[in-house]
Amino acid sequence: MLILAFETTAKAGSVALLDETKLLGESYQNTGLTHSQTLMVMAEDLLKACGKTMADVTAIAVAEGPGSFTGVRIGVAAAKGLSWGGQLPCCGVSTLEAMALTLGAYQGYVCPVMDARRNQVYNALFYVNCGNLERVREDRAIALSDLAQELKTLDGPVFLVGDGSQLTYNTLKDTIPALVLPPEHRMHQRASGVALAAAKKLANGETCNGAALTPNYLRLSQAERERMEKLKNQ
Repeated sequence: MLILAFETTAKAGSVALLDETKLLGESYQNTGLTHSQTLMVMAEDLLKACGKTMADVTAIAVAEGPGSFTGVRIGVAAAKGLSWGGQLPCCGVSTLEAMALTLGAYQGYVCPVMDARRNQVYNALFYVNCGNLERVREDRAIALSDLAQELKTLDGPVFLVGDGSQLTYNTLKDTIPALVLPPEHRMHQRASGVALAAAKKLANGETCNGAALTPNYLRLSQAERERMEKLKNQ
């Protein structure tokens, strides 16, 4: 199975090509250009560089959120379009789970964190035992103070990953010495993790239907929150 995967949930964007369990290639760009400018160009260039075409692709994968509202929408729309055009399975996967898989920790807790503003992070928690990933907490938006209370109870190293890693580490390192900050090249969301998460879904026989795929924002956008606040005050 050849999986073409997209990751657009943060400032950096990436595309990966996974053949069964072998990563054939990955294109990553963090230049400030919008995903709408770079995503399909990266996909076309990656396929060409790997000696493949869209006719060879057997499944599409995309990070469905949480993350940047605009970024998530762009990635999901691109994946749904390619899935519909080629009549291919389309797997939406958790951004946070994909990040945990990308980090590749061998033993300990993996704590994905994305800056959600307002002293909150998008977060989940996984335990890795000899490389096997087990989910401990579902995807959520959580205050850093509440996350700190949870992490204090854990026994073993806690590996941070995601664009909120530096924020979380700087805020909590004095109270949670078990925190481990990843190097820059392992910190951010990557399409290779999206491909690995999708491969797990497909191997488990899960249905990956592009028509049913919707973004998972976890919370309302700022515009929607402001609208709700105005309605309450009327």
